Amino acid sequence: MHRRPDGSWDKARLPSRHVTEGPNRAPHRSYLYAMGLGSREIAQPFVGVASCWNEAAPCNTTLMRQAHAASSGVRSAGGTPREFCTITVTDGIAMGHEGMRSSLVSREVIADSVELTIRGHSYDALIGVAGCDKSLPGMMMAMLRLNVPSVFIYGGSILPGTWHGRDVTVQDVFEGVGKHSAGQMSLEDLCDLEQHACPGDGACGGQYTANTMACVSEAIGLALPLSSALPAPYLDRDAYAVAAGEAVMRLLESNIRPRDICTLKAFENAAVVVAASGGSTNGGLHLPAMAHEAGISFTLRDVAEIMQRTPYLCDLMPGGRYPAKKMGEAGGMPMLLKTLLDAGLIHGDCMTVTGKTMAENLKDVIWRDDQDVIRPVSSPLSPTGGVVGLWGSLAPDGAIVKVAGLKHRVHRGPARVFDGEAACFAAVEARDYKEGDVLVIRYEGPKGGPGMREMLSTTAAIYGQGVENIALITDGRFSGATRGLCIGHVGPEAADGGPIGLVMDGDIIAIDADAGTIELEVDPIELENRARRLAQEESRVSHYNSGALWKFARTVGPAHLGAVTHPGAAAEQHVYADI
Repeated sequence: MHRRPDGSWDKARLPSRHVTEGPNRAPHRSYLYAMGLGSREIAQPFVGVASCWNEAAPCNTTLMRQAHAASSGVRSAGGTPREFCTITVTDGIAMGHEGMRSSLVSREVIADSVELTIRGHSYDALIGVAGCDKSLPGMMMAMLRLNVPSVFIYGGSILPGTWHGRDVTVQDVFEGVGKHSAGQMSLEDLCDLEQHACPGDGACGGQYTANTMACVSEAIGLALPLSSALPAPYLDRDAYAVAAGEAVMRLLESNIRPRDICTLKAFENAAVVVAASGGSTNGGLHLPAMAHEAGISFTLRDVAEIMQRTPYLCDLMPGGRYPAKKMGEAGGMPMLLKTLLDAGLIHGDCMTVTGKTMAENLKDVIWRDDQDVIRPVSSPLSPTGGVVGLWGSLAPDGAIVKVAGLKHRVHRGPARVFDGEAACFAAVEARDYKEGDVLVIRYEGPKGGPGMREMLSTTAAIYGQGVENIALITDGRFSGATRGLCIGHVGPEAADGGPIGLVMDGDIIAIDADAGTIELEVDPIELENRARRLAQEESRVSHYNSGALWKFARTVGPAHLGAVTHPGAAAEQHVYADI
């Protein structure tokens, strides 16, 4: 406990004592006085309020407002908030060109920059406000790395657009590009659609990566119940931000930290929710990375095994009918978690940022029959989760595919190989492929890309062209908006000598998403010969020989372990919170 009997704060074990206590810190306090703080505020705990606000995309434009609201909650509970911003690379803008190489790298930069800001200024607690795909796991990774009392806030999803009398999202626009290239949509209609798909602030409005990781934030216990439900434009969201500010002060007082909350059981709960909600394949990348920050081994195989036994319950885009807004209206994460808890599919004894267990948070939640977004466990959309793992001779370290709403789950066909996404997209746009093909995009992994790009432009174009009898395989990633038989995270990646680097045009590849297998039907001796020939050839030349992408490529690990860039908590000599 950091409170004295008179209600004042004892900073003897709080990091901010290093900048606020004693005569030696007079110069430091002079800076604080310069910003309008008084002696009472300087004597209080300092709470970093980190926001990923920017004007790059609508995902992030309300985050500053919500950060200000969180700060007011901190003040009302006796803390001193210190706001700062970090970056976001927004995938919708970065998609389909070289900018996408920066996306996954940004997750690490977000975690690193939040860590450095907290460390450098000796803050005692953290509130993280994030809105776009990589910023959510990046912010939660920083919380687990620092292990100071922390609360996560999702900025909220965008409202669906309306076009020709139906709900649309940015996914429809990406798929519209494919329809236009196939002669199924006029340029006038495509331009009209792009002006109506995204009506205002908020992250992409389906169960894509941002909303998937927002669900994870509640399921893993780092966010307040129901806090991810309301769309970004709703000013009512600010009440959750205020409550988060108050909650982090209670956590500080009782010394409940992220690693007390995010145990192995909590990560298992999070994987269940990704599967049950039909979430993004990127959950299989981000959960291992977050666990790594807490010193917990939780790999793609662990995620996939949980998903295999979890029913798919939420009828959400892109595999289902409804945009993200409808999930909140149906009762949000508490409703989904309650039905999972009652079925014995999640652990109820995990601590959360409320200071109560998951089961205690959910005890008063009542099932609602007036909604059909969330199905009961007794009547799932399918008996296994919306995301599954694959293993086999083409992916010894595993791969992942989103099967939510997917009928075409088994495929066997000849490979059509592309070294990089651009060549494949050009072929797709020109309809230079055959139905039944297996399109293979390689050298797009974390190291080989570098940056493990998402392939939404390509997959959406295929879907927009109306082709179903086809598969796409990559050592890169797919967007949460991807649909179709699209297998990502194939490991080892081509740049690490994986079998995907040995595939030749015409090789037969067999995929069975129900059995969880992916096989390259080539004689092992022939593969050994190909590997020897490849080793004798000149190594591939990267265009990225300096800067952040160079650093990422030199330090990043494999996708099945989260594509992380440092040894993690297992190698720690001290935890920041205890300095």
